[in-house]
Amino acid sequence: MQVSRRELMSLAAVGLGSMASLSRADETPQPARRRNRIGVSTYSFWHFRGEAVPIEHCFEQAAEMGFDGVEILHVHMEQAAKAAGTEVDRPLLRRLKRRAFSLGLDLMGFSTHQGFVTPDEAKRKQNVEHTAKCLELAYELGIPTIRVNTGRWGTSKNFDELMANKGIEPRLPGYTDEQGFDWVIRSFEALLPKAEELGVVMGLENHWGLGREATGVIKVIDALKSPWLQATLDTGNFLENMYEQMDALAPRAILVQAKTYFGGGEWYSLDVDYPRVAQILQKHNYRGYISLEMEGKEAPATAVPKSLELLRKAFG
Repeated sequence: MQVSRRELMSLAAVGLGSMASLSRADETPQPARRRNRIGVSTYSFWHFRGEAVPIEHCFEQAAEMGFDGVEILHVHMEQAAKAAGTEVDRPLLRRLKRRAFSLGLDLMGFSTHQGFVTPDEAKRKQNVEHTAKCLELAYELGIPTIRVNTGRWGTSKNFDELMANKGIEPRLPGYTDEQGFDWVIRSFEALLPKAEELGVVMGLENHWGLGREATGVIKVIDALKSPWLQATLDTGNFLENMYEQMDALAPRAILVQAKTYFGGGEWYSLDVDYPRVAQILQKHNYRGYISLEMEGKEAPATAVPKSLELLRKAFG
């Protein structure tokens, strides 16, 4: 049987089409990159002024507004418990954990305060013990990371003066930054076994003092080379070259805190380009939480939802 030229061309076209279909079928589909989850720090509802808002109320507002998780400010929890005439004990922690779960919220961060920049060994030891206690509180709450600080020289009269000087303060007379870094490194070294035992990562924040700049935070992390000491990147604490510093710190970040300033900042306001921040974090494959710290003077009832909308657009 003879086959016409037209029939040959038709068969060839069918064959090529089948091969193309097989080729496309062999291609592995690329999954869409999951968006960053957005949480909110209880600090967004209380700025150290007046009576502390109950932590449970923060949970309820966070759930109603549509957040994925909550970061607890340790000082806030302590003050709220004191105002209610209770203590931060295991029953309270378990009630908080149960309440967050019932609202569909992750407890994803625990923001603590400590300082190791002092020649007083007893004070450093006291702060090590305080941080170990905070690690235990986070463990009890099921929180995987705590925000930690280097501490600062303490030569400013108060925090307002420190902020007026853009977080810069003179050293204690007779001491050097290198001595300060050594105190900080040795203190975190003492805490690493506890962090590993509990499975709670310490995230060193760019939070004034020796951690004011990314280089200071990285210096401490690199000295210890432990997965249990990483970075908490705060978008509102880099007052110079903010995007370059975020880019430097992003590869170490275990948590990102995102500041907003609706109504004007309590101490200052920054114009943070969050789509640009999102690009920086995506470049470094950061997949963790973005934790809102609304630091503006506008009422949280309106400023926090606006902040969430801003962050969803940037990180969605």
